[in-house]
Amino acid sequence: MARLIFDAHLDLSMNALEWNRDFRLPVSEIRERERGMEDKPDRGQGMVSLPAMRQGRVGLCVATQIARYVPPGGTLQGWHSQEQAWSQTQGQLAWYRTMEDQGAMLQITTGDQLRRHVLSWQQAGVDPGLPIGYVLSLEGADSLINLHYLEKAYGYGLRALGPAHYGPGVYAQGTNSEGGLGPKGRELLAEMERLGMILDTTHLSDLSFWDALDYFRGAVWASHNNCRALVPHQRQFSDDQIRELINRGAVIGTAMDAWMLIPGWNRGQSTPVSAGVSLFHAADQIDHICQLSGNSFHAGLGTDLDGAFGKEQAPLELDSIADLQKLEPMLLNRGYSETDLDNILYGNWMRFLEKAWATL
Repeated sequence: MARLIFDAHLDLSMNALEWNRDFRLPVSEIRERERGMEDKPDRGQGMVSLPAMRQGRVGLCVATQIARYVPPGGTLQGWHSQEQAWSQTQGQLAWYRTMEDQGAMLQITTGDQLRRHVLSWQQAGVDPGLPIGYVLSLEGADSLINLHYLEKAYGYGLRALGPAHYGPGVYAQGTNSEGGLGPKGRELLAEMERLGMILDTTHLSDLSFWDALDYFRGAVWASHNNCRALVPHQRQFSDDQIRELINRGAVIGTAMDAWMLIPGWNRGQSTPVSAGVSLFHAADQIDHICQLSGNSFHAGLGTDLDGAFGKEQAPLELDSIADLQKLEPMLLNRGYSETDLDNILYGNWMRFLEKAWATL
């Protein structure tokens, strides 16, 4: 029986509400519903649904809320006030709650819940019809109007937070921007540490990354971040950053977005066929992290396979998220053991969470 997979980054609720995707349907039906639509670049190319996750034994994920604040004159897409951004995240929360009511998903906030959920999946057969377990994360903190809202979010189950996304943020600087944390960012990290929340360093600018690790002493991970040594870009982490994360006990999830897997990808022009992007390139990213750490304890998956792209910008071997199981033979052929695969595909994230939640 195929291994359990823990995917540490999926934007499920964003896609459900902004793309109007019913994730209870098979991927093929979602694509058919989108035939001829052109409002999003990945219309008719989606790769994620709850049945596809069950088929591929992706029984656990980190599922996001996301809503960026963009001030007047800003060039990124987003909401025009923090209050609007907060309200958007609450709609996303309502979607997760509805999926729980349907028995399709299960929120996980404690180590006991995590262990019970993993055991149920390990004891079940192929495509068991079990709910997908999810840990709730906030990608970019702009929607937190003030720190009182962080405590409110913790109360409804938020357990991880990345302070910034793309561009300049309210609390930190993100991808394609420069600068460190200001006073508001430091206050955010202090409150996260008090609550026992996980800091997601993904998308932080270099200065914000180093500032965050200087100020924050709690649990740290990188849910979906690849290696700058293989694909040079500020969005990726340098070897020094990866080594520091390893020293802090972090797990780093490999993302499946093609431009993060190979250099030279041109958005809107390159295709998986023309660029030859493969799961082998994802295995390269995983291997690079393992070589830096000297073991398999810090690499995982954070695919981002519904992060505003689909088949048109993913490895050739993937028709849907169910095909993540194809990574196994690629890693075995590189000399990784069965135990290493257990670590990379689910065990590292599980141990990380059990440790982070041990005192809660």
